[in-house]
Amino acid sequence: MKALILEEFGSDFQIKNIAKPVPANNEVLVRIKASGINMLDIKIKAGNGAHAQVSLPAILGTEMAGIVESVGKNATAFAAGDEVYGMTGGVGKVQGSLAEYAAVDEKLLAVKPSTLSFKEAAAIPLAFITAWEGLVDRAKIDREMKILIHGGAGSVGHIAVQLAKSFGAEVYATGSAENLEEIKSTGVTAIDYNAVSVEEYVNLYTDGKGFDVVFDTVGGTVLDNSFKAIKKYTGHVVSILGWGSHSLAPLSFRGATYSGVFTLLPLLTGEDREHHGEIMQKATQLANSGLLKPKVNSKDFSFENIGEAYNSLENHSLKNRGIVLI
Repeated sequence: MKALILEEFGSDFQIKNIAKPVPANNEVLVRIKASGINMLDIKIKAGNGAHAQVSLPAILGTEMAGIVESVGKNATAFAAGDEVYGMTGGVGKVQGSLAEYAAVDEKLLAVKPSTLSFKEAAAIPLAFITAWEGLVDRAKIDREMKILIHGGAGSVGHIAVQLAKSFGAEVYATGSAENLEEIKSTGVTAIDYNAVSVEEYVNLYTDGKGFDVVFDTVGGTVLDNSFKAIKKYTGHVVSILGWGSHSLAPLSFRGATYSGVFTLLPLLTGEDREHHGEIMQKATQLANSGLLKPKVNSKDFSFENIGEAYNSLENHSLKNRGIVLI
């Protein structure tokens, strides 16, 4: 098969012909139709993703959509010809999706939504799993809650907004001035974080009480601001970028709680992979019900111009939803 090989961090991918993988026990062989690109992929390629534990040479690419070609021993969840998708590799020692084929643990997969193209489906897994683990598994959101999502137009944020809405929650999302109309188009309240202070929007939208859940997809000072925007006693802050040094005093003085999300853990450890498959089944249900629709870049990429996609995404000239078709 043809694959993109990264031999050194910070270098260009090399197109090579290598042996097609053979599905092992409980694996299926997937012919990859589309591979998603996200900021995690950018960090890994540059050598700034130590937490992903990638050993070179490697085939990167964390998410994909494709067609099952064959099944390994004891693999019973799918059959040849099934259209599937999921977050399947590109970290640790697990082959990623920048190749024509991948042998994938069937626990990580779900049937692709019939309402979405392969390109759209490949944009969902990492963002949706991250949002689900934060909002549903950690924060236990429901329709009675006021939810604040930081970075509502981002790759994870725009999926998190749709997920929170599907639960019937009252959703607010922050963004820059250029992204406000996009956020508003999803039917939630958009907040310009550059124009309105934390105190101002907490007073305006919660009568000064704070939000029931604050979901941080940005990190840094945004996480610090999240501690100031949370509701006393029952509020819960969740961050997908809870790195660095942060003062917990504002959170503690409110008697609120905090959770972190590390979406890669099942891929790295092999544990609880079936939950990722279960989450992807939920994504399929929402997409087929018209409640989940990823926004993807209109441009298509291939093995030959993959470098352009990575460079554009890194330089922010391509939205955080670049998709590679291979």
